[in-house]
Amino acid sequence: MLGVLTAAYQECHRKGGRRPKLSVGDQLSLTLQYWREYRTMAHLAFDFGVAKSTVSDTIILVENVLIQNGTFHLPGKKALLSKENTGRKLAVDVTESPIERPKKNRKNGIQARKGGIQ
Repeated sequence: MLGVLTAAYQECHRKGGRRPKLSVGDQLSLTLQYWREYRTMAHLAFDFGVAKSTVSDTIILVENVLIQNGTFHLPGKKALLSKENTGRKLAVDVTESPIERPKKNRKNGIQARKGGIQ
Protein backbone atom coordinates (compact mmCIF):
# COMPACT_ATOMS: atom_id res chain seq x y z
CA MET A 1 0.00 0.00 0.00
CA LEU A 2 2.80 2.36 0.90
CA GLY A 3 4.49 1.79 -2.46
CA VAL A 4 1.27 2.51 -4.35
CA LEU A 5 0.66 5.71 -2.37
CA THR A 6 4.26 6.88 -2.78
CA ALA A 7 4.13 6.36 -6.55
CA ALA A 8 0.82 8.24 -6.77
CA TYR A 9 2.21 11.10 -4.67
CA GLN A 10 5.32 11.41 -6.84
CA GLU A 11 3.22 11.37 -10.01
CA CYS A 12 0.88 14.05 -8.69
CA HIS A 13 3.67 16.33 -7.41
CA ARG A 14 6.09 15.75 -10.29
CA LYS A 15 6.16 19.44 -11.21
CA GLY A 16 6.14 20.66 -7.64
CA GLY A 17 3.35 21.88 -5.45
CA ARG A 18 2.44 22.30 -1.85
CA ARG A 19 3.91 19.83 0.61
CA PRO A 20 1.35 17.73 2.46
CA LYS A 21 0.83 18.24 6.18
CA LEU A 22 1.33 14.50 6.73
CA SER A 23 3.92 12.21 5.18
CA VAL A 24 2.73 9.40 2.91
CA GLY A 25 3.34 6.87 5.70
CA ASP A 26 1.33 8.95 8.17
CA GLN A 27 -1.50 9.27 5.64
CA LEU A 28 -1.65 5.50 5.29
CA SER A 29 -1.46 4.99 9.06
CA LEU A 30 -4.24 7.51 9.64
CA THR A 31 -6.50 5.83 7.08
CA LEU A 32 -5.88 2.34 8.43
CA GLN A 33 -6.63 3.53 11.98
CA TYR A 34 -9.86 5.12 10.75
CA TRP A 35 -10.94 1.91 9.00
CA ARG A 36 -9.92 -0.56 11.67
CA GLU A 37 -10.53 1.21 14.97
CA TYR A 38 -13.61 3.27 13.97
CA ARG A 39 -12.08 6.36 15.58
CA THR A 40 -13.66 9.73 14.98
CA MET A 41 -11.98 12.19 12.66
CA ALA A 42 -11.67 14.66 15.54
CA HIS A 43 -9.74 12.10 17.60
CA LEU A 44 -7.44 11.28 14.69
CA ALA A 45 -6.92 14.99 14.01
CA PHE A 46 -5.85 15.51 17.62
CA ASP A 47 -3.42 12.56 17.53
CA PHE A 48 -1.79 13.63 14.25
CA GLY A 49 -1.84 17.37 14.99
CA VAL A 50 -3.92 18.43 11.98
CA ALA A 51 -7.46 19.71 11.33
CA LYS A 52 -10.50 17.47 10.87
CA SER A 53 -10.79 18.60 7.26
CA THR A 54 -7.22 17.38 6.64
CA VAL A 55 -8.14 13.98 8.07
CA SER A 56 -11.22 13.78 5.84
CA ASP A 57 -9.28 14.84 2.72
CA THR A 58 -6.51 12.35 3.51
CA ILE A 59 -8.93 9.43 3.91
CA ILE A 60 -10.67 10.27 0.63
CA LEU A 61 -7.33 10.62 -1.18
CA VAL A 62 -5.96 7.30 0.10
CA GLU A 63 -9.21 5.46 -0.69
CA ASN A 64 -9.29 6.82 -4.24
CA VAL A 65 -5.65 5.95 -4.93
CA LEU A 66 -6.05 2.39 -3.63
CA ILE A 67 -9.31 1.85 -5.55
CA GLN A 68 -7.78 3.12 -8.80
CA ASN A 69 -4.78 0.82 -8.37
CA GLY A 70 -6.97 -2.28 -8.39
CA THR A 71 -4.58 -4.44 -6.33
CA PHE A 72 -6.66 -4.00 -3.19
CA HIS A 73 -10.06 -4.36 -4.88
CA LEU A 74 -12.53 -6.87 -3.46
CA PRO A 75 -14.67 -8.90 -5.87
CA GLY A 76 -18.24 -7.72 -6.46
CA LYS A 77 -21.44 -9.45 -5.36
CA LYS A 78 -21.90 -11.29 -8.67
CA ALA A 79 -18.39 -12.74 -8.49
CA LEU A 80 -18.97 -13.93 -4.93
CA LEU A 81 -22.29 -15.58 -5.86
CA SER A 82 -20.91 -17.43 -8.91
CA LYS A 83 -20.79 -21.22 -8.83
CA GLU A 84 -17.00 -21.41 -8.68
CA ASN A 85 -17.00 -19.50 -5.37
CA THR A 86 -19.66 -21.55 -3.57
CA GLY A 87 -17.19 -23.11 -1.13
CA ARG A 88 -15.37 -19.90 -0.24
CA LYS A 89 -15.98 -17.95 2.94
CA LEU A 90 -15.59 -14.24 3.56
CA ALA A 91 -14.95 -12.90 7.06
CA VAL A 92 -16.02 -9.35 7.89
CA ASP A 93 -15.18 -7.52 11.10
CA VAL A 94 -18.36 -5.79 12.33
CA THR A 95 -17.42 -4.69 15.83
CA GLU A 96 -20.13 -2.62 17.47
CA SER A 97 -19.50 0.52 19.45
CA PRO A 98 -21.97 1.60 22.13
CA ILE A 99 -23.58 4.99 21.61
CA GLU A 100 -23.94 7.21 24.64
CA ARG A 101 -27.50 8.45 24.92
CA PRO A 102 -29.02 10.65 27.60
CA LYS A 103 -31.14 8.90 30.20
CA LYS A 104 -34.82 9.77 30.20
CA ASN A 105 -36.19 11.01 33.49
CA ARG A 106 -38.55 13.67 34.79
CA LYS A 107 -35.89 16.37 35.15
CA ASN A 108 -34.69 16.13 31.54
CA GLY A 109 -38.11 15.82 29.92
CA ILE A 110 -40.44 18.61 28.84
CA GLN A 111 -43.26 19.13 31.26
CA ALA A 112 -46.68 19.32 29.61
CA ARG A 113 -49.16 21.89 30.82
CA LYS A 114 -51.74 20.56 33.16
CA GLY A 115 -55.26 21.12 32.04
CA GLY A 116 -56.22 22.14 28.52
CA ILE A 117 -54.80 24.62 26.08
CA GLN A 118 -55.54 28.16 27.20
